[in-house]
Amino acid sequence: MLLLLDMNLSPRTVVALREAGWDAIRSSEVLAHDAPDSVILAWAREHGRVVVTHDSDFSALLAASGASAPSVIRLRVTDVAPLAVARRLLQVLPPLGEAMAAGATIVVTDRRVRWRPLPIE
Repeated sequence: MLLLLDMNLSPRTVVALREAGWDAIRSSEVLAHDAPDSVILAWAREHGRVVVTHDSDFSALLAASGASAPSVIRLRVTDVAPLAVARRLLQVLPPLGEAMAAGATIVVTDRRVRWRPLPIE
């Protein structure tokens, strides 16, 4: 699965995910550092990447658009240290592969993972 981490996630998180074998990039590697969320979503959709963020705006934009992609993972974790975030993602990403591929909004907390499928276009 291809991941696009939002600017609110540390480059160290990206590095940790890459070291674990994930294809992860940070939005600032491919877009302006101040790119609006709608541009980030469009880029992720075009390039088949799952957006990973702390920001609830992505899920709201996706819901309002009715789009079936890209999948969005929203992190709502208490420990936002870069390596703690990477550890939590590494715990939850493998079992989410099907949901991410099909299109979903996913919320990851310290103890739970909830997801909803996106509408089929």
